[in-house]
Parts: sequence; C-alpha cells; structure tokens
Amino acid sequence: MGALLVIPAIDILGGHGVRLVQGDYDQATVYSDSPVEVVARFAAAGAQRVHVVDLDAARGTGDNRKVIEAMLHETQLELQVAGGVRSAEAVASLLDQGAHWVVMGTAAVREPDLLEACARAHPGRVLVALDVRGNQPAVSGWQETEQMTIADLTGRWDRLPIGGMILTCIDRDGTMMGPDLETLDNVRQMTDLYLQYSGGISSLDDIQHVAAAGAQACVLGKAIYEGRIRLEDALAT
Repeated sequence: MGALLVIPAIDILGGHGVRLVQGDYDQATVYSDSPVEVVARFAAAGAQRVHVVDLDAARGTGDNRKVIEAMLHETQLELQVAGGVRSAEAVASLLDQGAHWVVMGTAAVREPDLLEACARAHPGRVLVALDVRGNQPAVSGWQETEQMTIADLTGRWDRLPIGGMILTCIDRDGTMMGPDLETLDNVRQMTDLYLQYSGGISSLDDIQHVAAAGAQACVLGKAIYEGRIRLEDALAT
C-alpha cells in the first residue's frame, strides 16, 4: 500500500467557504469569508493539492468563478476544481486559468460523449465525480439521482484517459460519522482508476482505514474546519 495523498477541501457558496451536511444546501455552515486565505493556510500546512467545489455552479444558481480565479492566481498549490463543469468550454477555461484538474460530475454521468471528448482533448486532466446516494449516482449538485448502476459508470470511465475518480458517499458527507468503507471497497474492486475518497472522515484512524480499503487519496473537509483533525497531522500519516 502506497502513501495516501491527503487533499483538503473548500466548498464555495455565495463567495464564502462553507461545508454542507449530506449535500443539503439548507445545512450550510460558513467557515470563512475568504476562500483565498483558506487555501493559503492549506499551503502553509504543507498540502500539495486542494479540492475546490463551486456549490452555486453545481446546482445552477450562479457561480463563484471570480473567487476561484483569485485562488488559482494566488497559490502555487495544485487545484482540482469541481461544480457545474458541464461543457467543453468550461473545462478548457478552468485549465487555461491554471487549474491542474477539472472535475466533471453531472456531465460525466449524463453526457458520456461530452466526457469522452473532454478527456481525449485533455488527457489526464479531467477527473470524474462518483457521488453516491443509496447505491446510485447523484447529479445536479446532489439534488437528483440517476437510475443506473455504479458498475455501468466505472466500466465506461475505465476506457477513457481520465486522471482519476473522486468517490463521495453523500450520506456520510459532512457528518464526521466515519467513511463508508463498504462502498469504497466495492468501487475499488470495480475500477483500476486512481481513486480519491470523500465522506465522513473524522480521525486519523479513518484516514488509515480509507488507505487500507484501496483509496490512493482522501478528501478532508469538515473534520479540518471543526478541529477534529489537524491538517499537518493528516498530511504526516
């Protein structure tokens, strides 16, 4: 088992750094009025990569592109940017502005031809988001679920030159109730893609369990903001 890459996350809603509970926009806790400063703190702690989510864009109620552009310009960290990336133009624009990776979720599920075109145009730079609720993929800012199996998606994605998959177990996201190791194990057995796990991590032990279940990276959010895990300690595991 190789070393697990720890990736701190920042979700942006209305220009603020927030965290949701189980993807519920009505359960948003604001942790920062300056996402750019948060990324600077992550850099000072020794992070290599940051997961950035534009929540407004994800549900189609606006965007935080100016904030994300400022983050890209102000940091040397590698940023993977998610939320509302549903066109070839959006992928190209974010990469041109300095994003190291762009995450496609809804489009990756609902528009396989678009995903393939973007993946082949930018090999290794597109990540796919497998957001799971009740063993089904969730889309549109987690507001809807698709009637297809996870195996169908992973089988399709495995054939593309994508940079990896981010598995988020929505029922655990923002709860700090521990990772969904069963789902992680199941997905790990379905695909050879570089796999990041997100959802429910609240301790250094959880991080070790995620690594043992086969993830190559984990995304940390609320546990950092609530002080359950020091990012410096997580990075050292």
